[in-house]
This record gives sequence, structure tokens and C-alpha cells, in this order.
Amino acid sequence: MDYLLDLILIPMQVIIVIYTVYYFVLAVIGMWRSRVHKNYIPKNSFAVVVCAHNEEAVVGELVKNLKSLDYPDELYDIFVVADNCTDKTAEVASAVGANVHERFNKEEVGKGYAMGWMFDRVEQMDRKYDAFLIFDADNLVHPQFMLEMNDHLEKGESVIQGYLNSKNPTDSWVAGTFSIMFWMVNHMWHLAKYRIGLSTALGGTGMCIRTSIIKEYGWDCTSLTEDMEFSMKLLTHGLKTTWAHDAIVYDEKVTTMMASCKQRLRWAQGQFDCADRYIPKLFAAGIKQGNIVILDGILQVSQPYFLLLTTIYLVFSYINAYVPIYTNILYQIMPMSVWQIIGIGQYLFPLIVLLKIKVPPKIWFYYLLYPIFVYSWVPVNILGWFRRHNKEWSHTVHTRAVGLDDVKLTRMGNMNKNKK
Repeated sequence: MDYLLDLILIPMQVIIVIYTVYYFVLAVIGMWRSRVHKNYIPKNSFAVVVCAHNEEAVVGELVKNLKSLDYPDELYDIFVVADNCTDKTAEVASAVGANVHERFNKEEVGKGYAMGWMFDRVEQMDRKYDAFLIFDADNLVHPQFMLEMNDHLEKGESVIQGYLNSKNPTDSWVAGTFSIMFWMVNHMWHLAKYRIGLSTALGGTGMCIRTSIIKEYGWDCTSLTEDMEFSMKLLTHGLKTTWAHDAIVYDEKVTTMMASCKQRLRWAQGQFDCADRYIPKLFAAGIKQGNIVILDGILQVSQPYFLLLTTIYLVFSYINAYVPIYTNILYQIMPMSVWQIIGIGQYLFPLIVLLKIKVPPKIWFYYLLYPIFVYSWVPVNILGWFRRHNKEWSHTVHTRAVGLDDVKLTRMGNMNKNKK
């Protein structure tokens, strides 16, 4: 019995070590960034696409916000897709100046379908745009967002993810811990990978995609995580998703644990589905092209499987502490001192990030509750695996209209420092 468990758990421990070291190295790299030159001369034109399903409460504030960005009005247009709406989303968006396109399709439901539908419509228009910008209806956008994306496009980048900030981090402990998670990912994953030339992944909103990329490779991404799907699709062709650390979008975080679990379940389902379909493709393309960036995408898309694996291993490790049933080789692969350093880093790095972005005082209390939020991923992830083939879209309801003036514009100091 011990021998059979070793056949399973020894390789599992090797995988855990590889991922743990990988995450730790990325976290170290993400603790600082290099000073970069910014080109803030507006040049590129944008088709701004907002997909909205029953978002009458929030879409108006976003459109007004978008119309006031620090970018020439003639270089961008705002398109709102009122997708299968039964409320006044279309009327509200139109009243504040958006170009509204109503879509009704009860068979092809979800944001991925709505995005593809709008991309096709824009492509057929007389006016041609250099890039798409995609936002969710509940978002607010930093005034310099387009200037930042213009700068990245001028650097030759084609698929770019912006910094996902929070517009309501102090509404509840759930919103607060959710915000902490996004801030950690922004610095310890996206920024780190960008700094060393690896590909990151789109995050659903605050995205910039050259129109030529959509035209050449198509969209056709209609899973529950269409953002991850598109990033992995492009990566199989050797195209990276890059990161714009100063292009900030403020996203509304859910405020209850039930809503949080429902939203994360949709993400888990989509990520497992994406992993099943793209891990073989990434492996084949990476080996064929000898491209480590493509192979690194496997670590990106397989994260839900890593969480599932560590959950299983944790259960066995508890049993093994009382009744030895397998061989623990973790301390043979890496000495205890290294594990201690990694353990300290897991607590230290988040604190550094929170200090750097100057979070509200309330967030420090929520940080004490952050482990609860982290462990709540376990049942969500397990259920997501069982439901990975279920592609029914689950809508997150937004009811609170917040203007940009009500949101603390964090990281402004960092942006100003990096203009030179």
C-alpha cells in the first residue's frame, strides 16, 4: 500500500515543489519595477467595447467616465452591447452618449458571444480602429488609461492587460479580501511575468487588443473564461499577452460570500475547461517551436489543477503525520531553511504590496481575514472541476452606481514617477 501511494504522492510532491519555487521567484521579481520611458503622444484609435447585461444601475457612470478620459475625443468611440437586456441598459447608455447595439440571442449566451458579435460589427464599419478596449459595465477607468495603452501599442505590444484595481474595497470583508487577491496577482504574477518577458493572461476587463489580431486569428472564444481562452489560443501561435501596470481599471467586487463563491465557481469551471483543451496544445506548440514562453503558459492555465492537487496532498499529509502511509520527500528536495524562507515570503510579499499601493486602513483588518478567503477557494475549486463541462453563464448583479470622484485613485504616485 505504501509503495502504491508513493507512486502517486512522490511525483505529486515534485510538482508541488516546482510550482512553489516558481510562485516564490515570481513574487520576488514582482516586488519592484524598472523606470520606463512613456510616450504619451496620442496616436492610436480605439473602439471601446462594453458588454452589459441588465446593467442600468452602473453603465451610465462608466460611459460618462470613458467620455472624460485624457485622450482626444476623435480617436475613440464607445460601443455598448446591451446583451439580452430586459431593463433600461440601452436607454441609459444611449442617454449619456454611447453607441448602443442591442443583441438578443437566447442560444448563445455569455460575454464571449457578445464580444465576438460586437467585434464583427466594428470590423464592418467604415471607420477603422487600431485597437479594441474592453470593459465591464460596472467598471470605472483611470483618466490616463488610454494614454498608457497607447504607449504600450507604440512599443509594439498587441494584446495587453491593464491593472485591475477595486472601486469598493472597504464595502465588506469579502470585497476587501477579493481586492487583496487582485492586488497580489497584479504585482506577484502579472508584473513579474512581464518584467522577465513571459506571457501573462487577459483578465476579462481592462483589456486592449489590436484589431489586426482579431482579424487575423479570429475570436471564437465563448467559454466561461473567454479571456484566458483567448490568451492561450494566441500563445499557441507564439503571441504573448503583456501587462500595462499603469493602465488602471477599477472593478466592482462582490460584497457577500455567496456572490463571491458563485462568481469564482464560474471562473473555476471555465479555467478547468480551458486547461483541459489548451495544455496539450501548449505542450505540442512549445516543444515544436522550442519556445519556453509557450511552455510557461502551461503553468498559467493549470493553476486550478495545482490547487486541486495541493488539496489532495494536504489531506494525505495530515493522515501521514499520525499514520505513515507514504514517503515525504519535500525536505529531501529542498532543505528546511529554504522552506522557511518561502514561508516567510508568503506573508511578507503581500504586506509589501499593500504598503506600496497605500491601501485604506480598513484593508489591514481584512488582511487578517484573508486566509479564510483563500481556503474558501478549496470547495469552489473542487465543485468547479466536477462542473467543468457546464458552460451555463452566471451573471453577477451590480446595483451600486459609483462615480470616479468617489474612488480613491491609488498608485497615482507610481504613475507619475514612471512617465520619464
